[in-house]
Amino acid sequence: MPLGLLKYGRGSDYPFERQPDLPGPRELKKHYDVVIIGGGGHGVATAYYLAKYHGITNVAVLEKAYLGGGNTARNTAVIRSNYLTPEGVRFYSASVKLFENLANEFDFNIMYSQRGQLTLAHTDATVRAFRQRAEVNKHFGGRTEMIDRQSIADLVPCLNLDPAELPVLAGLWHQDGATARHDAVAWGYARGATQRGVELHQLTEVTGIESEAGQVTGVVTNRGNIACGTVIQAVAGHSAVMSQKAGFSLPIVAYPLQAMVTLPVKPFLNPLVSSSALHCYVQQTSRGEIVIGGGSDPYPLYNSRASLPLKESLVASAVDMFPFLSEMRLLRQWAGITDMTADYSPIMGVSPLKNYYLDAGWGTWGFKATPICGKTMAELVASGGQVPELIQPFALERFDHFQQVNEMGATAASH
Repeated sequence: MPLGLLKYGRGSDYPFERQPDLPGPRELKKHYDVVIIGGGGHGVATAYYLAKYHGITNVAVLEKAYLGGGNTARNTAVIRSNYLTPEGVRFYSASVKLFENLANEFDFNIMYSQRGQLTLAHTDATVRAFRQRAEVNKHFGGRTEMIDRQSIADLVPCLNLDPAELPVLAGLWHQDGATARHDAVAWGYARGATQRGVELHQLTEVTGIESEAGQVTGVVTNRGNIACGTVIQAVAGHSAVMSQKAGFSLPIVAYPLQAMVTLPVKPFLNPLVSSSALHCYVQQTSRGEIVIGGGSDPYPLYNSRASLPLKESLVASAVDMFPFLSEMRLLRQWAGITDMTADYSPIMGVSPLKNYYLDAGWGTWGFKATPICGKTMAELVASGGQVPELIQPFALERFDHFQQVNEMGATAASH
C-alpha cells in the first residue's frame, strides 16, 4: 500500500501536479489597480468578489506570512448573526446567507455545518436582555428564540443545568448558528480569485504607505515598491499599526484571545453552547475535538501566546458546564490578536487618506463576517468610494459623531 501511494504521488496521473489550486511565486508588477494588504479571509474574499463580480483583476493581495495564517487560522470558526443592534443583525445575517451557499459558489467543500448556538441565561436580567435580542433577530429574518430550562435539557442532555451554583433559567437558541473550516474558506476564496487573474503574494510584508496630496499612490514592501490606484487594509490584529504607516490613527486596542481543544472523542455535542455568567463557550468539531474558548485577555498585547492562567479559568468553567470533561486531555492551546473598538463593532469604509479603504476593528468576530465583508468592500472599491448602505453604520467617523454601534455583550464571551 505505501509503495502504491508513492508511485501514484510521483506519477503523471497525480492531479495536483498538473492543476495546482494556487499559482506559484512570481515577481511583483510595478503597478496594480488595487493592492489588498492582508492575505487572510477578508483580503482574499475582497479580491474574489472584485474579480468575479466587478471584472477588476489587476489586483495584488500582499501577505507578510502565508495565506490565512493570521487570525483566520486562529479562531474557533463560529458563524452566527444573533447580535444586539439592528445594524449588526442585518450585517451578520447577510454573511450567514452567503456562507450557506459558499461551497457551491466555490465548487469546494468548506465543511459548513449548521448546528445552532445556545447561550445560557443565569439571571432575570439576562433573560430580559435575551428576549429583546430574540425579537430584534426575528425582525430582521434571523431564526432566534427564547427557550426554557426543560427545552435546554432536551436539546443538550449532557449539560449541567446548575453550573457553579448558577442555575440556568432560560436560553437564547439561534438556529442559524454554524461552523465552517476556516482554512477552507480562505483557500476557496484565494483559489477563485487567482483563477481569475488576481495575484497572491505571500511572504510579502508592507512596510510603508506612499501618498501625495492626501491620496495613496503606492506601498513599500520588503520586495520593493508598488504603485497603485487603491489600497485596502485588511490586517486583522495589526490594524492600528498599519494605519500609523498610512499617517493616521484608529481607535483600536489589540488584545490576545485564547482557545484550546481536547483530544477527539465520539460525537456527543451538536449545538454550540455558551454561558453568559461563566464567560465560556464549548463546542465539538467534526473531528470530535472539544473546543473551549472565552473572552479576550484583560490587557493589551501584540503577542499570540497561550497562558496557564487563562487555560485554568476556561477549563474550570467548561467543567462546570460539562463535568465529565474533567477526564479529557487537552490537545493544544493557541491565541490570536484581536483589534477591539470601543463599541465592539468593526470599522469599514473610507479613511482620512483618499483611496485607502478600511476593513478593521474586527475584534473576535471577523471570521463570521468574511463573505459579506469581501462583498461589500469590493462594492466600495468598484463604485469609486461610494460606501454600501449595509456598512455605512460602521464608518470611522461614527466615533467623532458619538454614533457608536454598541455590540458589547453580544454573546457570553465578548464575541
